[in-house]
Amino acid sequence: MNYLKLVLSIFIIVFISCKNGNKEQANKKDAKPVKVDVLIASENNFPSTVEVNGTVLSEEMVSLYPEISGRITFLNLPDGDFIKQGTVLVKINDADLQAQLEQQKVALDLAEKTETRLKQLLSVNGIDQATYDAALNEVNTRKANIKVINAQIDKTVIKAPFSGTLGLRQVSIGAYVNTQTLLGTLQQTDKIKIDFSAPEAYSSIIHIGDTVIVKANSSNEKLKAIINAIEPQINTSTRNLKVRAYLVSGTIFPGTFVKVSLIENKSAITVPTNAIIPDALSNQLAIIKNGKTVFKNVETGDRNADMVEIKSGINAGDSVIVSGVLFVRAGGKVVVKKVKN
Repeated sequence: MNYLKLVLSIFIIVFISCKNGNKEQANKKDAKPVKVDVLIASENNFPSTVEVNGTVLSEEMVSLYPEISGRITFLNLPDGDFIKQGTVLVKINDADLQAQLEQQKVALDLAEKTETRLKQLLSVNGIDQATYDAALNEVNTRKANIKVINAQIDKTVIKAPFSGTLGLRQVSIGAYVNTQTLLGTLQQTDKIKIDFSAPEAYSSIIHIGDTVIVKANSSNEKLKAIINAIEPQINTSTRNLKVRAYLVSGTIFPGTFVKVSLIENKSAITVPTNAIIPDALSNQLAIIKNGKTVFKNVETGDRNADMVEIKSGINAGDSVIVSGVLFVRAGGKVVVKKVKN
């Protein structure tokens, strides 16, 4: 009796299994194709942006230091004022130099009179040539001494080397200064330049006359600058290329840290970002071959907010599945619902 029950149970289990298997096969045969949207892969203009760091500089900038030590007797460094080229900014006490100059002028006058008398005597053979040469040498020596003193006096006067805006004054009148004392700064702010470095891989997209976008961290305003000069040699330590651009719109303080955006226009196969299927080893795209789904490993490149560049893995003309990607299976049938641009 127990034996018959066991046989009967096995028969029922086998029957149910066969029935379920036939159902699954029937379901597979009757599975409906997945409806998808596709994009025909083709090469399009794909501008990409490269962002690098930059620094804002004045067209001209100088730190003002005295050339000689001494006490300041005249000071014209109004904070933040515009100063024209040649304006006297600082004068250092030169009383001792002026006294030495006067002394040399008196000695020169006497030497010149002596040289004139001896020249007349030489013409009538009243003296020998050596005596006259000594007198002439004295005249030349006094003239040279005067030039040296005048050069020292010139160093006591500091003039604006170019027209620009003064920084904050660092000294007061009457202060004793030396060659290491910072008096102030002068900057030419009517023309602003941006210095930045770009990786050598992007050297082919950097050209004189190109426009770059400049953005400071303190502002969301995007400013334009024109590339004016390119360093002729790549830095061997950083492998970066140094570039200089001039600001053509907006205002920005010298010394500001900025982000510089380089725009590269190129032709590339692009697909929507959401069409990429991330994989453990590589990225994949689902394409249609003979009405069925085929997964292709692809190499991606630059991307923007919506599109990504495909460097390899698919060819122009392939039908790339861009919607319904989550529902397709390798070898599964698909029906194209819409072809997107």
